[in-house]
Amino acid sequence: MPIQLLSENIATRIAAGEVIERPASVVKELVENSLDANSSEINIEVKTGGIESILVSDNGDGINKEEIELAFQRFATSKLSSESDLDSISTLGFRGEALPSIASVSDVSLITKTISDLGGKEIKLSNGKILSIQDEGASQGTSVTVRNLFTSFPARRKYLKSSSAEASRIQNVVIRYAMANPHIKMKLSLDNRITLSTSGSGKLRETISEIYGPQIGQIMLELQSEKPITEKEELFSFGMISPSSLTRANRNYISIFVNGRWIQNRMLGYAIQEAYHGFLMEKRFPIAVLHLSVNFENVDVNIHPSKEEVRFLQERHVFSELQKSIRYTLTTTSPIPNARKSQPTNSSIINSFNQKHTSPFSNLPNQESLSSQVIHDKSHLPFKDLVSNEEQQPIVPFKALPELRILGQIEKKYIASEGPNGLYLIDQHAAHERILFEKIKVSLLSQSMQTQGLMESVTVEFNPRQKEIFENNKKSISDLGFDVEVFGNETHIIRGIPGILANTNPTHSLLDILDLMAEGNNIDAFHERAAYSMACHSAIRAGKLLSHDEMSELITQLQSCEQPHTCPHGRPTLVHMNSSWLEREFGRR
Repeated sequence: MPIQLLSENIATRIAAGEVIERPASVVKELVENSLDANSSEINIEVKTGGIESILVSDNGDGINKEEIELAFQRFATSKLSSESDLDSISTLGFRGEALPSIASVSDVSLITKTISDLGGKEIKLSNGKILSIQDEGASQGTSVTVRNLFTSFPARRKYLKSSSAEASRIQNVVIRYAMANPHIKMKLSLDNRITLSTSGSGKLRETISEIYGPQIGQIMLELQSEKPITEKEELFSFGMISPSSLTRANRNYISIFVNGRWIQNRMLGYAIQEAYHGFLMEKRFPIAVLHLSVNFENVDVNIHPSKEEVRFLQERHVFSELQKSIRYTLTTTSPIPNARKSQPTNSSIINSFNQKHTSPFSNLPNQESLSSQVIHDKSHLPFKDLVSNEEQQPIVPFKALPELRILGQIEKKYIASEGPNGLYLIDQHAAHERILFEKIKVSLLSQSMQTQGLMESVTVEFNPRQKEIFENNKKSISDLGFDVEVFGNETHIIRGIPGILANTNPTHSLLDILDLMAEGNNIDAFHERAAYSMACHSAIRAGKLLSHDEMSELITQLQSCEQPHTCPHGRPTLVHMNSSWLEREFGRR
């Protein structure tokens, strides 16, 4: 489609104009233009954090010679032709504002050539004014150089951070576009030093390895779905997520893409958080590269100048489908964590991803592949290049735990056992928490929680808020297994508690339940939190001596759990030290 000026009707429907805030904004807009131009290679060269210069070159379609001047006029674009196009935007850019906005705050040189042109064309601008247009030798594609950013706008320039901070922002932008487009070669150079280079193989796992390191790429889990994906699907998700053993201290390593566009969406972030509930410790977050393919008509990208926010026509459906896919993947393919240590690297990108392991054996060497991956046949789907090209395998349920032979107890905390390929250590408290958590959830859902009467009744005093919650939820409290009677204004008598809490403090248990009810969660969320609290209160503690039969029963029950690898808090229930590591440590190989 040729570049043309948008009509006034279309222009007024476009979200507020593009604002170039910092060098990363320039890189983002130029890379998006390169992607929309069907490029297979994109090179980005940045000096002094982009303040001195930014160069983005590609081998894409290029711009027609006759349209090169028009490209720098506001609302001139080749990506929209009618007002109806705004209802189903398929390109990253569409407003026709990126180039004029960049040119208005910097010195710009653009060289371009299409496949049909014999030679290239160069245009130079300074603060929005055209300086020259001339013929120039060039290969197919477009090269844009931006210099002296904000030199004529000191008020905006003074808000820039240090050159290293601005370079880091640029790096984050390029990393996300590389993960969104693993079929495209991308190279980023910061002050003549290559900090990122992807092969463009089309394999998402390979791209993740190139960005985050091979160890992380190796153990990432390919997103699975409970039901086969068909060509008729208006919504489906794919990508990769980390197992519960691989976490980070913040959400910065969660990347979500909608139709190839990187977005920020609190709702989808919460969906990921809920899917990992019970798999991760508090204040720990996964690494995730998640792609959503949505019918273009069912998603609105024209709601914010940055184009990083979108609105879904069926928001609840998108939330549910993403959550279910992540949960299914974790329960079917999540491996047993190995005892290992992270390997140092000189890469500036990977250094920021040094893992803080939660395992007490985190100083031990890394192991080979943790689990085999299972994949769908996605060869017929849009964005098919983003998924693995490995040989297709059917989805098979992941065998939860291997058969284990008990060796003994360590420090009255851990159960030592022998299994396939080495030694397994089970955290008795974490394992028992997981067992109780799943049993309690089943009882709550079936309303079959048993009450155990107390030999001596216990009195408890409620504050006004607790009293109100109790009065409004008497039946629910009874269904949980509590037998409580009113004994005055604020005083109540506890005559019975859930059998699962027989060895706990009745007062503390009841007050915890009232606190959970005060949060106002729906019934499913409440049952989840209640089971979490009750399991925590009643699980065997570290320091308790267990008999051989007790250890055997604990492991048997853990093997039957839906998710045996972590406690409800997300801590690992067991770690594995394989035979290869043992032989190396003892000098046998």
